[in-house]
Amino acid sequence: MNYAIVGAGLAGLTAAYELNKHDSSARIDVYEASDRLGGKLFTVPFASGPTDMGAEAFLNLRPDIKEFVEEVGLSEALRYPSGLESLVYSGGELHHLPRGGAMGIPATSAEIRELISEETAARIDAEGSQEPIDWTVGQDLSVGQLVRQRYGDDVVDHVVSSLLGGVYSCQADDLGVRATIPALATTFDAMAEAGEKVTLSAAVKKMNELRAAARAAQQDAPAAEPAPIFATFDGGYATLYETLAERSGARIFVDAFITGLQRVEGGLRLTGGEDQVYDKVILATPAPTTALLLKQHNPQAAAAARQVQLAGSVVVGMKFDDATGLPDNSGILVAADEPQVHTKAFTLSSKKWPHLAARGGALVRASFGRFGDDSYLRTDEDQLVDWALDDLQAITGFDGRAAGLSEIYTQYWFGGIPRYSHTHLRTVADVQEALAEDPAVAVTGAWVGGVGVPAVVAHARATARALLGVD
Repeated sequence: MNYAIVGAGLAGLTAAYELNKHDSSARIDVYEASDRLGGKLFTVPFASGPTDMGAEAFLNLRPDIKEFVEEVGLSEALRYPSGLESLVYSGGELHHLPRGGAMGIPATSAEIRELISEETAARIDAEGSQEPIDWTVGQDLSVGQLVRQRYGDDVVDHVVSSLLGGVYSCQADDLGVRATIPALATTFDAMAEAGEKVTLSAAVKKMNELRAAARAAQQDAPAAEPAPIFATFDGGYATLYETLAERSGARIFVDAFITGLQRVEGGLRLTGGEDQVYDKVILATPAPTTALLLKQHNPQAAAAARQVQLAGSVVVGMKFDDATGLPDNSGILVAADEPQVHTKAFTLSSKKWPHLAARGGALVRASFGRFGDDSYLRTDEDQLVDWALDDLQAITGFDGRAAGLSEIYTQYWFGGIPRYSHTHLRTVADVQEALAEDPAVAVTGAWVGGVGVPAVVAHARATARALLGVD
């Protein structure tokens, strides 16, 4: 059986690994348009050691990702964070990152009191007496619209957009509840099905109670070290994507620009690929690229995929010789309405990760850009670095110039992440429905399976198994 995979990011390489695992006689070709593997995972060889300029951690609580890491032989390479808290910069001051709630959405004003006005606090605590949310089971709506209507602008601009922006490079108004905070949507569903009054504060309270019960159960269980929430790899994500490439048994072609998919006698051919007819094809590419590749082969799926929009961002990695004065925190999120600040977030990497701290000095990542604002993608590196240094000093007091800025790497992520809007899940379903009658072609990637390494890996593995017809 001959397989082609377009895209050598995490999804494509995971799919190749899974195909090889279940069909060792398979011939697998992977095509990558860029000059490297990894896609939106990118480990840069700093002089001080490998440093991630894309995603830098994954959610370690999902059993499937831990099992997968063990399966590919990388458990010993895992590293865990220090546990130092993160902060929010709002109103010209640093504040504790709110705990509990749903991505910064609180059940009561007490959870975010220092970040909101008296008027907003009163509005949050009275929300339960408002008319119920008009919620239909299975629906989705804008996070920002929901929270602004129920709680007010302060909560969105000072808290929720800060947390969601760090993950999705979007404001809360551009994201869907079910697409980005699925536990909240599921709670709304359960309340509606039970005939309960659906309010935001009551739903978040239920989520807090479930978390508290889970923590209590864990404490009552036989003594065991609680699993760290996040994890990464000692050598950066290159450890993972290079291992997958090696263990996939695939021929991998970089700088290979595939422009289309054609049905020919005996199977499928890729325009721009090898002179090869393939039995089955997996497209592990961003949604707009997927739409182009499917334009002739499956116009209906292409039209649906074309609806997915992408958010761009920039990451500036900075290595300092001296860490003196850098706060003992994992990171800092910046309120979306904070004036005179260009940076949306700082990851204080050498504070967050002990294995990076062991290298000496300080490693800091500054992030810029959200959906709808591509100005940072057009800004040159010198200006971005100046903004990062100025913002870091204004917010924390740490003078990066005086500390000795020894290494810099600026990564521009053009269309780095899908916009998970309130219509996104319906769009993905439309693509999948259009492909349902075509068992030889499948799609995978973050825009299909969801944000985050565990979600991407799980979807890519399931896609490969479905294509093979195995459980």
